[in-house]
Amino acid sequence: MPGSQKSNTIELAYFLGSNKNIIRLIGYLLLLYPLFYLFKNGVKKEKVVVSILFFIYISIFYVFTFQMEADKMFYQPTNITFLSKDKNKIPSHKLVIGVELDGFARAYPIQLIGYHHQVRDTINNKPIMVTYCTVCRTGRVYSPIVNGKVETFRLVGMDHFNAMFEDATTKSWWRQSNGLCIAGPLRGHQLEEIKSTQLTLSAWERAHNNTLVLQPDEKFKEKFEKMDNYDKGTSKSDLTKRNSTSWKDKSWVIGIQNAGVAKCYDWNQIARLRIIQDSIPNLPLLILLENDTASFHTYSRMIQNETLKFIKKGDTIRDINTGSYWNYDGLCLDGKLKGTVLQKVGSFQEFLHSWEFFHPKNLRYSSK
Repeated sequence: MPGSQKSNTIELAYFLGSNKNIIRLIGYLLLLYPLFYLFKNGVKKEKVVVSILFFIYISIFYVFTFQMEADKMFYQPTNITFLSKDKNKIPSHKLVIGVELDGFARAYPIQLIGYHHQVRDTINNKPIMVTYCTVCRTGRVYSPIVNGKVETFRLVGMDHFNAMFEDATTKSWWRQSNGLCIAGPLRGHQLEEIKSTQLTLSAWERAHNNTLVLQPDEKFKEKFEKMDNYDKGTSKSDLTKRNSTSWKDKSWVIGIQNAGVAKCYDWNQIARLRIIQDSIPNLPLLILLENDTASFHTYSRMIQNETLKFIKKGDTIRDINTGSYWNYDGLCLDGKLKGTVLQKVGSFQEFLHSWEFFHPKNLRYSSK
């Protein structure tokens, strides 16, 4: 409803959603006698007017119940297919959410999961739930295990412009942005997050030669085609397209949270500098942007209790502490630290309004 996404109405929404059938039944019972009396004793004109109003109600009821519910607008894939790198049909420049578990790598194109909102998968017998909200530009991967049981979720709507999922067992509502349950019997519970990375498919494949890539379900071909420009932020919808200026609601940022501290970095500044070195409590950071201007990487600059300082020229990345050379994947290729790997730091590309709403004490980075 208008204004509901900017208001704290989740309790009311959950109450109405959970009790909609009872509310409807009470409404029907309250109307039953007046309608019966009207059709028995009313004049023809009154009967026609009421019949028209009843028809309008039935139409509205049908639309809201069978067409406009979230899981009726964004369906789950009916055919989940993965192909190896040499057989894959997804273009290499497309953005993916990459997941690696126990040495097994999978790539989930944002163009696909952005429509579905969630895709369920199993990696090495471990169930995962890959989620994406296009209105927030948030990609998250969770374990769907709740209280020791593999849970099933459906898309039920959105709150503060973020996708909301409902579990099948308790009908509780969970936020996509952080896996937190905010309404229902399990309120306060949180899904376990699984590490993931957003980058182009080619960048993911470079570091994960054995990756499998999710393929489009042909049943939803037209839906996927409408999202072809989403990666670049040029979609037509005001809800999903990018504001190319800095620090606006729909500006892109990279958000990082560690030890209770959240900080975000302006995408325009990252694109201009291609390297940012910063620190948040107990975490010296390195942010790298590849020449494709889409694949970003975040690492800890701490190696063997020493904070490294880097310089980048083109694709050459060197730390000035030891003079060693590194690649985008955090691997030292040559020098004193050859073979050392930088520790990855969880980071997410999001719209500014999303990151700051879900991280109300967020800090904004600005270069000196």
